[in-house]
Amino acid sequence: MASEQPERVAVRWMPETRRAVRGRVVAHTCDYCSPLAYELCASGGLLFVRRTDRSGGQPEIRETERLPDVRARRMWLDLLLGRAR
Repeated sequence: MASEQPERVAVRWMPETRRAVRGRVVAHTCDYCSPLAYELCASGGLLFVRRTDRSGGQPEIRETERLPDVRARRMWLDLLLGRAR
């Protein structure tokens, strides 16, 4: 992942909901390279990003809201390029 950009967009991270019975990971970052890993997930026709922070003793999982494909993929790209956090 790229370094953070000064004019980055704030992403609203919420506690994991586990509301999706079935979901699939569409794309992901490497969870060995950093204690912070991201997954682009699909469920019910919408996409969301799941963030797992393994820097503490217990992994902390947060998610974005469910979004239409175009908006979620834009957020995903912004995260990867360091334009969002």
